[in-house]
Amino acid sequence: MSAQVTLSKVRSIAVIEVNNPPVNALGHAVRKGLWDSIEAAEADNTVKAIVVIGAGHTFPAGADIKEFGTVMQQPHLPEVIDRIENCKKPIVAALHGTALGGGFEVALGSHYRIASADARIGLPEVNLGLLPGAGGTQRMPRLCGAKLALDVMLSGKPISATKAHSAGLIDSLTEDDLRVAAIKFAEDVQEVRRSRDETKCMLNAEAYRDAVAEAKKMVSTRMRGQLAPTKILECVTAALEKPFAEGRAFERASFFECLSSKQSKGMIHAFFAERASAKVPEASRAKPRKLESLGVVGGGTMGAGITVAALDSGLPVTMIERDAESIARGRANVEKVYDRLVAKGRKTENQKSAVMALYSGSTDYNDLSNVDMVIEAVFERLDVKREVFEQLDKVMKPEAVLASNTSYIDIDLISSATSRPSQVVGLHFFSPANIMKLLEIVVPKGAADDAVATGFALAKRMRKVPVRAGNSGGFIGNRILGKYGICAAHMMEDGASPYDIDDAIFEFGYPMGIHAMYDLAGLDIGWDNRKAAAPTRDPAERYVDIADKICERGWFGQKTGRGFYRYPNGARVGTPDPEVLEIIQAERKQKGLTTKKFSKSEIIERYLAAMVNEGCEVLREGVALKPSDIDVTSIFGYGFPRHRGGPMKYADMYGLDKMLSNIQKYEQEDPVFWRPSPLLLELVKTKRNFDDLNKG
Repeated sequence: MSAQVTLSKVRSIAVIEVNNPPVNALGHAVRKGLWDSIEAAEADNTVKAIVVIGAGHTFPAGADIKEFGTVMQQPHLPEVIDRIENCKKPIVAALHGTALGGGFEVALGSHYRIASADARIGLPEVNLGLLPGAGGTQRMPRLCGAKLALDVMLSGKPISATKAHSAGLIDSLTEDDLRVAAIKFAEDVQEVRRSRDETKCMLNAEAYRDAVAEAKKMVSTRMRGQLAPTKILECVTAALEKPFAEGRAFERASFFECLSSKQSKGMIHAFFAERASAKVPEASRAKPRKLESLGVVGGGTMGAGITVAALDSGLPVTMIERDAESIARGRANVEKVYDRLVAKGRKTENQKSAVMALYSGSTDYNDLSNVDMVIEAVFERLDVKREVFEQLDKVMKPEAVLASNTSYIDIDLISSATSRPSQVVGLHFFSPANIMKLLEIVVPKGAADDAVATGFALAKRMRKVPVRAGNSGGFIGNRILGKYGICAAHMMEDGASPYDIDDAIFEFGYPMGIHAMYDLAGLDIGWDNRKAAAPTRDPAERYVDIADKICERGWFGQKTGRGFYRYPNGARVGTPDPEVLEIIQAERKQKGLTTKKFSKSEIIERYLAAMVNEGCEVLREGVALKPSDIDVTSIFGYGFPRHRGGPMKYADMYGLDKMLSNIQKYEQEDPVFWRPSPLLLELVKTKRNFDDLNKG
């Protein structure tokens, strides 16, 4: 036995309880404790059956991922589950909370399963670039067929115990005390029954293969380039076509192939990086202020999205607009989101009404006098924002937090319009704000710790992924975007078409290329920023006019039907535009440039080198606290492929010395843009990497 696993007896039933808080992870001590407890219970002649249950708030919710990358101690989880399945006495798994990953595989290896009615089960290994490696891909399809098994494994999302019960994965549901119900269930059990012997998946082999084929189509589009989903498909196919022992061996080999891959290392890094991003100095020094009501100034796309995110989190919202017509439009923008959910059957009219009851609109700033926080979401112009903050300063209570949803503007210049700059922070939401998970929390100089902590509390309540950013132009994400956007413009002028560049970026794993993204956001936004920055631009810097020339024709992207791409008849996906290529060629000719071909790998090497080099500067200046925060920002705000870990993790795996060598080679062409960051030079010189900085 072990301290994390206890063995007791109730009448003729042995009860094995896992107690390894917070989630009863299946670390070495738990695995050893389960093995020893099964051995002891099986040897006890007074024991008729065995119940395996979790203490606290959940059944084991998966493996201990801190053990990944280390030498695993025996017994390994597949061996423990085989020992459970081979036990001569019936074993009942009693599930509550979230039985996930290895925990649910333990349940699948048990002979029977009972669950609390509100329990959830799942196999989320794909989120770590892995597959269920302890028999899950072989046992689950034998019990419920391929369709549900693939849905659960490929989505990584848990399903309800009720759904699992309907599919035959759980034998009984209970609303009563789980321990008592499980012992009663075990007393009624007559014989051992093994998941590996089930043949439900064989009853309709054609439907099974159809489910696999359908899943393949989904993987090829939504999960393209990822190893784990492909291996899951192969393993589930093996469950139909191979004997259990062969399928299990194939699954185990596939698991280790995924575990040793860069993709898994990237996704495991992303998993921990996401959790680390909320750990900031201010939150450790101060508690958040009261946050029971919110004000939003502006009812446009961003204001409405922020309002929906707040309403969904249960916060009452007062929206302010300049006149009655604008406030009516703002309310309509909010209602439009819920109307779509009602149309899709994801909300009822009554649910929509209950949410909208938390909303109120006004044209009077005095109606914000009692809210705990206000978020300004007006036009991206400093003078407009300062005017709003002057009004807010007059009416809001002294302890209220004032926040600006700005993408670029210096928060200190905004906060100086108030008499309380320490109460002002930046909250950079990403559009659509009710869907996108990233929230950059921008900390200007002198910001009060509890004001910053309140921003993080709001992010948690809204289920956002927060990242702390220093007050620098563009903060973390847009500042780095600006650099690799310039890099893309240079390549475009030097010989790569925007479509070549986008194809390479898409193939790398982004949902779309940078020029398609510009079209989606609106080219006029970048044009306005470039015009505003023109007076202070370094004359030594190379400037590419192509995007400006496109904007001069009134082509601003999807909203005007043309940008870098054409969007005929309101199409959402653009087609290449020969006239854009003519504009590009004319610019090359005017500047007398000699063009060259760029391979996809060369495009990506330059694109990521620009990203990482600027990331180093963001770190060196303290705009980001740690490299993993840049990775989180890039993944959740800018579409960087999660299976590659983020740009800084990718650079570690690529090799910082190799990346520096690339940058120094590009520096020969353009010593202004491609100046290597002193931080990158220092890391290479001292043989350290970004992971070392994360640990530090």
